[in-house]
Amino acid sequence: MGTTEINKPPHTFIRNKYGLIEDKTVKYHFNEDGTVDWRKMIKPEFLVANRDRTDETDISKLEDNELIILLGGLKDLASVRGFKSVTYKVHEASPEYVCASCSIEWIANYETRAAGEDSVTFEAIADAGIKNTESFGQMYLAAIAENRAFCRAIRNFLRINIVAKEEIKNAKISVPKPNSNAASPDLFLKNLMKEKKIDFMSIKDKMVQEGADGADDWNTVKDIPRLKMFEIIERIQKKK
Repeated sequence: MGTTEINKPPHTFIRNKYGLIEDKTVKYHFNEDGTVDWRKMIKPEFLVANRDRTDETDISKLEDNELIILLGGLKDLASVRGFKSVTYKVHEASPEYVCASCSIEWIANYETRAAGEDSVTFEAIADAGIKNTESFGQMYLAAIAENRAFCRAIRNFLRINIVAKEEIKNAKISVPKPNSNAASPDLFLKNLMKEKKIDFMSIKDKMVQEGADGADDWNTVKDIPRLKMFEIIERIQKKK
């Protein structure tokens, strides 16, 4: 007897020999040289006026430098373009500053197959600190830096010259004094541990063996000193 599919998606996408989606809901726009015009592929609902540059609200009347693209719009473009993986790497981290990069492995299409590869990787870097973030966001500098790098990786690869909302600093905000909760590295470390399938006791035992000060008394990630957290984060990321 045949099996009955219970959880069958209502709609599936198929890519043609050019690497483009064959579906009536996706309409491609092309440049004169035959490449995809990804700028024209942005859905209007993902574009808003940049209030620092214009008072106009009708986006059809605005130039690209007067617009802002929302994160959802970039994710939508990435899905249409097609990718295999997204990876992040933190290059520098402190309570007041985080620098991270985002690497996206895109599936090959007719625009990139000349090199004979079945995928192409593009990487971008971004940072977040107390001087270019505001209020609540200052507790999640690592996440903000990663989001900014993600946006830039998509924008630059797809030749989108509209700045993303995540990249913009609020020029009107005053710079707050640094505080002990600024970067929230414990949340970042927890997510990294989950991603790498590393449990807390493995880290604690390793630190005890290395003679880390006070490691015997650590009961949770929050007990790890902030500077030691950043060291552990870097070591985990370097581990293959």
